[in-house]
Amino acid sequence: MAQDAAAAGGDAAKGKELFSTLCQQCHAVTDEKVIGPGLKGIKSRRDEAWLIKWIKNPQAVISSGDAYATALYAKYQPLVMQSFPDLSDDDIKNILAHVEAANAAPAPDAAAGAAAGAAPAAASSDSPSGLFIVVLVALLVVMVLVLVVLLALVTILSKAVGPTGDEAGQTKSFSERLKTSLSAVASNNILRSIVLWLFVFVVLKQTFDGLYGVGISQGYAPKQPIAFSHKLHAGQYQVNCNYCHTSVYKGKIATIPSANICMNCHGEIKRESPEIQKIYKAIETDTPIEWVRVHNLPDLAYFNHAQHTNVGQVQCQTCHGEVEKMEVMEQRSSLTMGWCIDCHRKTEVATKDNAYYDKLVALHKKGSKEPLRVANIGGLECSKCHY
Repeated sequence: MAQDAAAAGGDAAKGKELFSTLCQQCHAVTDEKVIGPGLKGIKSRRDEAWLIKWIKNPQAVISSGDAYATALYAKYQPLVMQSFPDLSDDDIKNILAHVEAANAAPAPDAAAGAAAGAAPAAASSDSPSGLFIVVLVALLVVMVLVLVVLLALVTILSKAVGPTGDEAGQTKSFSERLKTSLSAVASNNILRSIVLWLFVFVVLKQTFDGLYGVGISQGYAPKQPIAFSHKLHAGQYQVNCNYCHTSVYKGKIATIPSANICMNCHGEIKRESPEIQKIYKAIETDTPIEWVRVHNLPDLAYFNHAQHTNVGQVQCQTCHGEVEKMEVMEQRSSLTMGWCIDCHRKTEVATKDNAYYDKLVALHKKGSKEPLRVANIGGLECSKCHY
């Protein structure tokens, strides 16, 4: 199917990526209206040359007096399609090829293919780490110590409720017998050592748990000034992350979207919503929306989004969790140094169709049969992440 589309003047695979990033927020590949019209059969409505001019600069086409463009503007005003002057003719042809291919492809087969592609990822599993084994052994030791203490208590109680007479035949009360048993236990050096070590272990565990938790905000889900739902936008409506976080594929930080980006859609959609009205108020008063930051690394750590999302082809969900299912955004991963290093040790470098890595791959294969991982190209060096 992709070959047929390519023969018609575009690469549907490349067009799909561009459509997802730039077009999907306002248009559907079907005839369904989103914000703008559905694109099914678009090449039968306008020729390719007209579409290229329109996508690059729709305002110019409208200003030229083109009848179709004028009618389209009259139908959807005051909204005007965003200009894409940076797109090449081939990019636009690829997008159009994707639209045609999407309408020609049978949906059930595509769904089955997606399910089949997802199966290997779901089947993968990791072996227990060394730290997990150490913790498990420590818990078993604690259980044994607790069992010994319980047995000692049972022994004390059994003696306390046992025969009421002493060797001389004199009767003793329950309190006297219990006091005698406790004195015997307190003078037992072995039992005292067990209790002491158990106490020391519990104190040390609580101390180290507290220290390891310093600076970790896993599970942090603050209340935001506007109740924005990633589940609705990224999940139900499949808005690409790059549409709001504009530099996620090309910058160090992903950036927080401005109110103007929200207005690209909400200038017309759900304007009466109390939450959307907060955006209007922010724009009218020229007051920035004070979003609460959820994911925050210490200043001593360097992280570059583009290096991971673009070069490394790491999916957003790898670090941020299933954002498309979150009603309230929260920090799913620990984001600790150990967590990052573990990822670098396991993640294979995306070398396919990237000549930059050809010599590195060839050199790596001479000394190892394992795939080239981030750790093999300096991913564990301190200076990579620390200034």
